[in-house]
Amino acid sequence: MEALLAIAIGVLVAASVYLMLARNVLRFIFGLVLISNAANLTIFVSGGLVEGAPPLIPAGEYAPVGEVANALPQALVLTAIVIGFGLFAFALVLTLRAYTSLGTLFSDEMRVAEPKQDRDA
Repeated sequence: MEALLAIAIGVLVAASVYLMLARNVLRFIFGLVLISNAANLTIFVSGGLVEGAPPLIPAGEYAPVGEVANALPQALVLTAIVIGFGLFAFALVLTLRAYTSLGTLFSDEMRVAEPKQDRDA
């Protein structure tokens, strides 16, 4: 199971790098979301995959009995999902604002601070 998830993480990272190398800002944001999902999946897999053994402590015990998955990476992934969604919403609003102000989503054409110089002048 871990090998299958490792392949899935590799595919997510490859797709996200491909999207982040595009000149379109919206594709960059989608690549950023994909790479954050790949990181979340990596953290989740690092906690261990144990089928049918939730990380619960029985009554009267101080630690889980037997082999169980680590609950800390699961909690970290839940927190990262919420933070990632907030980042995605914020970046999407910034992209919409940039499109309404500049009229384009291509990063090469977004030259507000350094406008293009005319070659004829």
